[in-house]
Amino acid sequence: MRKMKDSGVEWIGKIPEKWAVQKVKLNFSIISGNGFKEQYQGKEQGDYPFCKASDINGNEKIISSAANYVDNNIVKIEGYNVIPPYSIIMAKIGEALKKNHRKINAVPCIIDNNCQALAQIKNNNLGYLYYLLTQIDMSWFDNSGTVPCVNNTAFKNSYICLPSLPEQQQIADYLNVECSEIDGLVSDIEKQITTLEQYKRSVITEAVTKGLDPTVPMKDSGIEWIGEIPEHWECVRGKYTLEYLQRPVRKDDDVITCFRDGEVTLRSNRREDGFTMSDKEIGYQGVDVGDLVVHGMDGFAGAIGISDSRGKASPVLNVLNTGQSKRYIMYYLRSMAYGDVFTAIATGIRVRSCDLRWNKLAELPYPVPPLSEQENIVEYIDNLLQQTNDIIAIKKQQIKALIDYKKSLIYEYVTGKKEIPA
Repeated sequence: MRKMKDSGVEWIGKIPEKWAVQKVKLNFSIISGNGFKEQYQGKEQGDYPFCKASDINGNEKIISSAANYVDNNIVKIEGYNVIPPYSIIMAKIGEALKKNHRKINAVPCIIDNNCQALAQIKNNNLGYLYYLLTQIDMSWFDNSGTVPCVNNTAFKNSYICLPSLPEQQQIADYLNVECSEIDGLVSDIEKQITTLEQYKRSVITEAVTKGLDPTVPMKDSGIEWIGEIPEHWECVRGKYTLEYLQRPVRKDDDVITCFRDGEVTLRSNRREDGFTMSDKEIGYQGVDVGDLVVHGMDGFAGAIGISDSRGKASPVLNVLNTGQSKRYIMYYLRSMAYGDVFTAIATGIRVRSCDLRWNKLAELPYPVPPLSEQENIVEYIDNLLQQTNDIIAIKKQQIKALIDYKKSLIYEYVTGKKEIPA
């Protein structure tokens, strides 16, 4: 058992007696990112990958390409900083900062101003440094402003621990093998979850367009994306089966949001990032418990549900009533979202949204079985979704356990608390 000493750094704790502790600024230079002008986005080939925070997500350690590219002449005109290969790229602002992702760039690249790069100025093992830096939560160096942002003065003056070069290499090689195995397990479980999510969607679509009895006679609905429906079902326009509501707002109403996972609830019940909301309350409308809500911009992504609360909502939400089963109509509309029908019929498509207002919902065809059959379909879907969601929840717990184990494993070896097995 080797002798240990106190590193003097809280997050590092004890380290082997022969290891050194040095400031970040003695080992790295920090290179800032650049603003990515809109006219340069969307170029799929060029001299340099232009890496955004979204490009450094995921388990892969190395990045050699990006969704956008820029040419050398633009780099010179704009004065972009070129990140030398084998630097460590990380997010430095906003929600991406909280995710704490890291990547090593295999080729020279440009990074946007939500990121920064650490270029080595000493001869240390890059793999070891990569694993070591994954243990540093950059939110420790948050400026504590309105938007989370790294205070680089504080970061550069923080400390890292360094074993000898041969030991750095041993640690990096060992962690490459162990982490690759863990990442493979995580990837397998993620694929299983994706399959289950697709299964849920297929079950919904099949049930709301074909019913539950495979032996009933069928007829052509006349609608391409619906296909055949049971012979005794009707197919009617939305304006004949839905009612567009415009409820008054009450003084004590809080804001309701329709989320892309289908939950319709008070904004205060959920986090307030990652969804569309109006900054002004012009045209707000009342929403009651049990109202059917379709998001006018995010409905194409599944933002369709039944409100669990009383409140007020932006006019971008379609608040609806029907004499049919609201949950049946909800599932039918979601099946259209899953099948990209809304995107196909939408006009004025914008990035990550499309216009889906009442005038479109009113003209859409809806397959309408008898009410008792609608209720049976809803019960069937609800039960199957509950069972499938329970399985997905278990698999997500498995992923969390693997990720936590990986983080713990890395920490134990990059701080010397465990020695590489002989």
